[in-house]
Parts: sequence; structure tokens; C-alpha cells
Amino acid sequence: MPLPAEFHEIAKRVNNWGRWGASDEIGTLNLVTDEAVRAAAAEVRTGRRVALALPLKEDGVQSGLIPGRINPFHTMVQINQEIFGPGTVATSDDAVTMGLQAATHWDALTHVSHSGRLYNGRPADTVTAHGGAEYSGIGTVPYVVARGVLLDVAAAKGLDRLPGDHAVTPQDLDEAAEFGRVTVRPGDVVLVRTGQVQVYLAGDKHGYGYPSPGLSVRTPEWFHARDVAAVANDTLTFEIFPPEIEDLWLPVHALDLVEMGMLQGQNWNLESLSTTCGELSRHSFLLSAMPEPFQGATGTPVAPVAVF
Repeated sequence: MPLPAEFHEIAKRVNNWGRWGASDEIGTLNLVTDEAVRAAAAEVRTGRRVALALPLKEDGVQSGLIPGRINPFHTMVQINQEIFGPGTVATSDDAVTMGLQAATHWDALTHVSHSGRLYNGRPADTVTAHGGAEYSGIGTVPYVVARGVLLDVAAAKGLDRLPGDHAVTPQDLDEAAEFGRVTVRPGDVVLVRTGQVQVYLAGDKHGYGYPSPGLSVRTPEWFHARDVAAVANDTLTFEIFPPEIEDLWLPVHALDLVEMGMLQGQNWNLESLSTTCGELSRHSFLLSAMPEPFQGATGTPVAPVAVF
């Protein structure tokens, strides 16, 4: 079924193709300038750090819904092996097999396509079986260090967790910004808390993924208007699932990644961050969320840290 006219109208309003030149591969991360990073560094006042990643483990968030996206499978390849002879220093080594989008992760701009195109108008068939993503793979992203802002939508509504059928709207984001007494600035990385990760942390991985609150198809315009550099949240699907518009699957992915060229993250654990922001009465911080530089990959695990 072709994408509806409503989708294409939004796509035109948020499109960034050519904004940073025809050869650009990193999209809105161009907004994280040296000046923006210097301002972000000023957010560090106490040195308090909050980890935002879920543990990498075999019983992770993936339930088998997406073929091939397996949870991390860890094995030992050598244990206390004296490789230089008896009595020498012994080493232990590990190996992991996993889907790169299996746990806390960033989606690269090539993670989705629509209408045969990727970000900046490149053909979708530049992603190949042997080479992966020829352009805009996660390996093209050198770093993600920026001012982070928590928009705690659940807390702003006086809730521990949003209901599974809640589509986070621009109005919700405005209310969360007012609740946190924070202004989103160009080059910020916005973290949207729904509380949904609590379902997974309680042991219900199927309930975590479906049904799930998430971003509405109307939120990309909100992020575009504020020149947000990247967005992540605490859900499996990022956007509301099932979709708010019948049979329009993953429209927010397509608008963010393909049209805007905006990095997006999923399965971030924002629970401790929410508590810390409440204790400190601060919803902005320095965020380090460095992608693993897998060449040609369309996503990567990440271990983000917020520093106050």
C-alpha cells in the first residue's frame, strides 16, 4: 500500500536533503557544532553520572518478532590460557553474536528507506548484502557528545508509565519541557521518557514491545523546528505501536531517518535518569553516546552516560 498523502506532506516540511550539501552523510548531527559542545560541557557541575544502557545479555529485549535480531549470545573462546608457555601470563577472551539493534542502540540513517530512497536522496539499493550501507552507515558517525535534555512525558502527566496506546504528541513534548523547566536548543539530543522500559525490567519482554506508547507521526515537525540533533526513548519500537494511522507502519522512522537525517535511539533505560533529574531539579546534562564504528552497519549498540 503506498504511503498516504498526509505522510508526504509532513515529509516535505521536515526534509533536510541538501541542507548540508549533496555529499552529506550525518544529517542533523551537523548541528552539534564546536560551540554547541562547549555549551554542553558547561552542564557538568557535580560530576554525577547516570548510565542509560540496558545490560547486554542473552535474555535481552528481543522476543523474536524481527527475524535475525537476536539478543547478545556470549561465549568464552579461551580461559586462562598460557599462550606463551607454562608459567607465563594467562589470558581469557570472549566473543559475542548479536543483532546490532538488539539492545540499547542507535539507528543509522540507513536503517529504513521509503519510496526507494535513503537520506539525502540516495538510492535504497546502495545498502547491499555484502557491503552493507555504502553511505550514511553508523561508521560515518564519528562521535555523539552533546547537551542532552530529558523530556519526561510520563512524569509531566503525573504518571509512572504512559498507557500502551498513548501517542506522544508535540503538546506532550511542550508540557514535558515546561515540567522540566528546560528549553530545547539547536544541537541538543532529546531523550523522551514514557516509562515503558519498566515493563521489560519487570520481566515481561512481550508486553514491553506490544502494545507500546511512543512518538506520534506529528513529532518530527516539533524536532525539526527546534533543530534537534538526535532523539532516543525508552521503548522497543520508538514510535507508538500499533501505529496511530491504520496500516502506516514505522512512519516516524521514515520521517526522522530518511527525510530529516536525524539519528534515533531505542531501548534506552531512562528510569535512573528521571530520578536524578527530579532530585537535582535539572533536566539537562552533558550526554556521551558514542556509536561503535561498525563500517557499513545500519545500527550499533551504545552505552550512553549522562553527566551532571
